[in-house]
Amino acid sequence: MAAASISRLQILSSSPSPIKIIKRSSTFLSKIPSIHNHYHHRSRKFHTTLCCSTSTPSRTLENGSIVGDLLDYLNESWTQFHATAEAKRQLIDAGFDLLNENEEWELKPGGRYFFTRNMSCLVAFAIGEKYSVGNGFHVIAAHTDSPCLKLKPRSASSKSSYLMVNVQTYGGGLWHTWFDRDLSVAGRVIVRGSDGSFLHKLVKIKRPLLRIPTLAIHLDRTVNKDGFKPNLETHLIPLLATKSEEGSSETKEKNTESSKAVHHPLLMQVLSDELSCSIDDIVSIELNVCDTQPSCLGGGNNEFIFSGRLDNLASSYCALRALIDSCESSSDLSNDTAVRMIALFDNEEVGSGSVQGAGAPTMFQAMKRIAVCLARNNVNEGAIERAIRQSFLVSADMAHGVHPNFMEKHEEHHRPEMQKGLVIKHNANQRYATSGVTAFLFKEVGKIHNLPSQEFVVRNDMGCGSTIGPILASGTGIRTVDCGIPQLSMHSVREICAKEDVDIAYKYFKAFYQNFSSIDKKLEVD
Repeated sequence: MAAASISRLQILSSSPSPIKIIKRSSTFLSKIPSIHNHYHHRSRKFHTTLCCSTSTPSRTLENGSIVGDLLDYLNESWTQFHATAEAKRQLIDAGFDLLNENEEWELKPGGRYFFTRNMSCLVAFAIGEKYSVGNGFHVIAAHTDSPCLKLKPRSASSKSSYLMVNVQTYGGGLWHTWFDRDLSVAGRVIVRGSDGSFLHKLVKIKRPLLRIPTLAIHLDRTVNKDGFKPNLETHLIPLLATKSEEGSSETKEKNTESSKAVHHPLLMQVLSDELSCSIDDIVSIELNVCDTQPSCLGGGNNEFIFSGRLDNLASSYCALRALIDSCESSSDLSNDTAVRMIALFDNEEVGSGSVQGAGAPTMFQAMKRIAVCLARNNVNEGAIERAIRQSFLVSADMAHGVHPNFMEKHEEHHRPEMQKGLVIKHNANQRYATSGVTAFLFKEVGKIHNLPSQEFVVRNDMGCGSTIGPILASGTGIRTVDCGIPQLSMHSVREICAKEDVDIAYKYFKAFYQNFSSIDKKLEVD
């Protein structure tokens, strides 16, 4: 959610240029005592469930739970690029066909397709076999980005005897939580190929590489009374290494190079080792600073998920799995007259105003192309507009669960709790796109399957965050409901939600695809 103030496999990208996405295996997970491994039959991947306790927990994948798979997704998806690449891999494994926005599409009823943009935005859809032009789209939209630190274009700096990495803040993060964490870098790089072409590769350095140390209390005696108020330009700079003043001429030469370089040669060497390429072949980098602690289960009953990036990868994954699982068999789309769709956007945390954000016409363009393609050049007057009017969007973004130590921050009668179901968000000033009609229709979906929901409205004396819901609703004219999984510590480097709510969201989204058409027919609103 935006702040109120504002491989296992090599995968070819949908970009016209050659792209390789590489994920390297690591052995560090095997050293964590409470890991339970099992073979995941759907995607043919080695599956791990992490628990923060040292005792042996019970299995988490039972009765159709997707929590174990979500943990895998979170641990894979350190950045928006990795989240999109992993979603792409799962869609391909599920039989979805990859499309290219730069090429003509050939679609058919009953088909399942997807495309990516910038490897940080993804749109996937399944066409009902009884679809006809003018019928609606049933969409779940979420976002792949989270507040983080990003390397500046010139990241190399030195202070005292340390090599430092200059960063810029992205989104409205709780930046004090990034201090004293074991950090590293991940993202994408452009590499020069042996034939002179340029390759887009994803990279992730799994070992702790960076650290932002806090100032000792002995040097800041009033911090507990006055509060920790770091200057984000001068105090939030990660340490990379010490700069050796003594040693061989080669070491001194490297120190001199580091002082003149755009990025520290040591950092570039770490990247080149991971990518198995020469430093000189790395021509561009776009890296996030990431927390290395794995996502895991926690709490006395292992009822919680402790993780970074829950906002909003938890919603993204529930939407992804709901779409995949709702059309898993050949008969699932046989009687469907609509198009089932997910849209995962980048840059929500900074306003969505980018080519890969919800502010771009990506979703509307996809809808139009689908309708035109299936019409076989016989598009009647108003076909696209009629399709939009019959469509429905679920804007899925994490919600503010009531904090037991700060209950007064919530409106007295709207205090969502963990393990009590999906939260429907309301705001009279349209910070959320929910209306009385869209809330009713969405709650009817849950009632069919006895799935609980809660409602949230912000206090009148507080600002309200927003989502991609109002952006897409106003940009396309699609009916929209805003909802989310309740969580604590939103925008912290480490967040918390309840695993039961994840499964409720997944079941709710799956039910939306399966039942919304029949519910929508029962209500007519001009």
